[in-house]
Amino acid sequence: MMRTSMIVLLMGLLAGAPPLSSSTVVQEGIAVELSVQRADGQPGPLLAGDSARVRLSFRDTASGTPLSNLYPGAWMDLLGSGLQPGADCTKKVESFIGGSILSRPTLDLNVYYVLALNHDATISVVDPLFGYGGSQLLAMVFLKSPGEDWALTTAGDRLFVSMPDSNRVAVVESASWKVVSEIETPPRPRRVGLQPDGRYLWVAHDGGVAVIDAGSLKQAARISTGGGGKGAHDLAFSHDSRFAFVTNEADGTVSVIDVAKLARVRDVKVGSRPVSMAWSSLAGALYVSSADGALSAVDPENDKPRASLTAEPGLGRIRFAPGGRLAFVVNTQHDTVHILDAASNRIVQTADVEDQPDQVTFSDELAYIRHRGSEIVLMIPLKTVGEAGRPVSVVDFPGGQHPPGRLPRSTPADGIVQAPGATAVLVANPEDEVIYFYKEGMAAPMGHFRNYRKQPLAVQVVDRSLREVRPGVYETLARMGGAGDYDLALFIRSPRLVHCFPVKVVENPVLAAQREKRPLDVEFRVASSDVKVGEEVRVRFRLTDPESGAPKTGLDDVRALTFLSPGLSQERQWAAALGDGLYEVTVRPQEEGLYYVFVEVPSAGLELKKSPHVTLFAKPGESR
Repeated sequence: MMRTSMIVLLMGLLAGAPPLSSSTVVQEGIAVELSVQRADGQPGPLLAGDSARVRLSFRDTASGTPLSNLYPGAWMDLLGSGLQPGADCTKKVESFIGGSILSRPTLDLNVYYVLALNHDATISVVDPLFGYGGSQLLAMVFLKSPGEDWALTTAGDRLFVSMPDSNRVAVVESASWKVVSEIETPPRPRRVGLQPDGRYLWVAHDGGVAVIDAGSLKQAARISTGGGGKGAHDLAFSHDSRFAFVTNEADGTVSVIDVAKLARVRDVKVGSRPVSMAWSSLAGALYVSSADGALSAVDPENDKPRASLTAEPGLGRIRFAPGGRLAFVVNTQHDTVHILDAASNRIVQTADVEDQPDQVTFSDELAYIRHRGSEIVLMIPLKTVGEAGRPVSVVDFPGGQHPPGRLPRSTPADGIVQAPGATAVLVANPEDEVIYFYKEGMAAPMGHFRNYRKQPLAVQVVDRSLREVRPGVYETLARMGGAGDYDLALFIRSPRLVHCFPVKVVENPVLAAQREKRPLDVEFRVASSDVKVGEEVRVRFRLTDPESGAPKTGLDDVRALTFLSPGLSQERQWAAALGDGLYEVTVRPQEEGLYYVFVEVPSAGLELKKSPHVTLFAKPGESR
């Protein structure tokens, strides 16, 4: 059954940008309008490689009422030679729904990707298309130094990653899954956050915060917030992006920053060691937890807290459940979770939990409590909490073989996040080296994403699927494939609707020029990406002329580089020519892990840094 809930992946509408492809069809009393326009709003044809906004609108033809909760599935498929748009549409849709590797569309508008912030200087990008037990590594993002925190734009097109050891923030483009820029910051950037309207990226460092324009990537301000370079800083924002807040652990204060002025307007005294903050849009106030046991409600317009509460020392992360009324506060030292009611500014319930709770995250229905000293993940049904004095109902499931909160190094990023679909979460488990998929109501995780021998500290989802952004209107961003005529195949299960819309993509002169400059095309041919330690694997690749497609023969300086991620073990070897542009090297993995194979041909101008690559995942062979 198709997924019934998806995360919004889009940018705001661009006024005055006419759709480059638009058509309307009526079926079963439903009018469906498709529009495809360039994401940058520029006029002209839709070009190969463009980022485009795909919008589908549905309304009842009799009443004109927009139709909500349809959960459409859509795919774009490049038509073969001689085929007409819309031909065999039903058969095409059936093959896409079936998920066969032999009938994959050119562009799937229903997919999502799972990102893991790893213990080393990498980010894994996993495509779970073929099931949770046999997930595929889509890409590996290599950072200059290990990442500590990250922030994803609302559109999902950019990921910002703080790198304290190199005093930089990496900018990763999700279209290519590559680092496209690095922003230099003051020493030790740690916490990063995008304000709700997405205009500024805030980077907390030893002396305060740096403010980066998220569009131009230029520094807009550098604001000192106290602490004398000592202690950590947490970040939070008001829901309307009017105010940013920074904790100063060493000073026991919270700095209130006017975003319009990019200036600190006041420091509010809270507990002696403020460690975490969360904004309540319902109360219009910031709530701060301190390690000394203090809880403070801060009004950004006043110099003193609106309310102050006292709990036991050891308080950690504070987060509001959906709705902004009930805040959950973990206490790592006393193994408890307090539930604070922002309407009355008092703690109304306390739950005894497992060993050393350190994070709380939410789905639509449940609060999830992660622990440093236990593999058990606790769940608290949100509909059962909020009544003073009532016992807290708790259920649980094992989040792996080891405690998911026991990290090789700290990160403020979430280790449990909601998966696409309202009733499932993803749980990063560093020591297990996997990300578990848990569906609510089950006794244990349904499966896992293999993380290729890397320890995931945090997990995040980038969704590429259509979602309803207003009644009857569904949108997503997608990067167009090569030039040609496409079918955009649409499927709705109930009421049943199948239709293929024609979409034309024209040649991109910039990409064409880049292809002309490319010295060689490299096509890898590997029987399977899963291999066994100690066994020989033949890696073949075909070299062809990028302009004519003719095989490149007679090359005597074809060499392959094989390395075990993150690069500690490397091997270079000359490739054997097999004829007709086909070359071969033999790889024998000596230990378990993720291997990359690159190709270079100096005489043809193909450098390693410009070479495509193939990945091999080596796992232990069967014991005898």
